[in-house]
Amino acid sequence: MSERITRRRTLAALGATGIAGLAGCSGGNGDGTETDGDTMETDTEASEDMDGTTTDGSSGASGTVKIGVLQPISGDLQYYGQQALWGFSSGMAYKAGGEPQVSAETGTQTVTVGDVDYELLIRDTQFSADTAQSLATNLVTDEDVDMLFGLTSSGAATRVSQTVAKQAGVPLMIGPAASASVTSESEACGEQVFRASENTAMDARSGGRYVARESDVSRVYLFGADYSFGRAVVNNYEEVLTAEGVEIVGKRFVPQGYSEWEGLLDNAAEAGAEGIVGGFTVATLPALFTSYLNGDYDYTVFGGFATEITNNVVGGLLQNQLGEPLTQEKLDGAGIGPFTTRYHWNQYDNEINSAFVEGYVNAYGKVPDLFTSGTFTAASAIVQAVEESGSTEGADIASALRGMTVADTPKGADAYTFQEYNNQARSEMTVANVAPTADEWSDSWGAPIQPSDPVARISADETTIPADSDSMNCSL
Repeated sequence: MSERITRRRTLAALGATGIAGLAGCSGGNGDGTETDGDTMETDTEASEDMDGTTTDGSSGASGTVKIGVLQPISGDLQYYGQQALWGFSSGMAYKAGGEPQVSAETGTQTVTVGDVDYELLIRDTQFSADTAQSLATNLVTDEDVDMLFGLTSSGAATRVSQTVAKQAGVPLMIGPAASASVTSESEACGEQVFRASENTAMDARSGGRYVARESDVSRVYLFGADYSFGRAVVNNYEEVLTAEGVEIVGKRFVPQGYSEWEGLLDNAAEAGAEGIVGGFTVATLPALFTSYLNGDYDYTVFGGFATEITNNVVGGLLQNQLGEPLTQEKLDGAGIGPFTTRYHWNQYDNEINSAFVEGYVNAYGKVPDLFTSGTFTAASAIVQAVEESGSTEGADIASALRGMTVADTPKGADAYTFQEYNNQARSEMTVANVAPTADEWSDSWGAPIQPSDPVARISADETTIPADSDSMNCSL
């Protein structure tokens, strides 16, 4: 215990220097304003409501685990933080055998699993790296948390990893921040830094393999946002497509919010592209799709399925261009997709996912969205680590997490495994077509389009950056 206190005191002494010295310095996106996840590219007796796995304390663990939770739960992008928290809450509830109870509100909320109380100290990052760093420092030095969980912005995740978790030796479970660099670059990754949530490399490597192996596309033009998220999408698509024999006929990075798409789309056509990839967020995608749908292009648009926010915007564009009601026939002729998805509620058919979807809808009025499987799994993994180690100490939890295969996940039993070389969990990804939103989901999915049933699955062994890749600069 004295070692842990010493680390906290050391961070307290260094904290002010760290905040001043690193403000704004996190790979060009240090202000945390990027929305890097949203691309077309959240008692001990078992309850039958969630069919959860319970513990009766036989693991030997008892006491309290204090978890500092950092998510944006106010402002324009509060839905990102909400779904991340709701997924985490659902993972805890599943392990407890109950219903999700945690709300997306600041303060302290407690979930009990077996003989262990998980005390969640929830803080609002407001999607700012500076705010996230300050809050994380306070949680470690003043609240003496055992570990940290959260962060939606990759800039904030990198900052907190560098200046708080790694300095203090406090475990950090990142999620849903999605830039590949968080677990592939030495500056951000570390022995104490974990991520169950899927990332941009997984989007791209899955999508690239599908394009190369399952489509007739042999020439691709790559577009991406000019910051860590977009560059990770483009670089990983380029690596996989090239290895699979697909020719890259051009690539271009543009600022977030870029709107002059007609000329760039014409350039792709002139280069002979049969498909284009867009590594963008909701800030840029609507303008791209508007120009594409208004033009006369023979190539197909690929990428990743987004959250409800982007699906609502893009679905509205499709309704305007194709007419209402949207039908599968209209969508099939639009030249859009299929897209990869990290997770959506209808992509996995197993008992855990069925319980997850039912409990999540009942508790929050929404179906589980893009970020939620990763944060459900983060919570499930933390509980499993406590049970397996028999300890509530952060260092023991981290030790149990390394190399862990997580038993209970929405993608099925044992579907996520933390890689020992970078503490990133690998998991299966799916590919789906764009489909009109089914009547049964219209009340809990506020967008005109949704993913279809999966048309392909990409094995977990093929989704993440390999240890020997030139793109993997983390070796733990």
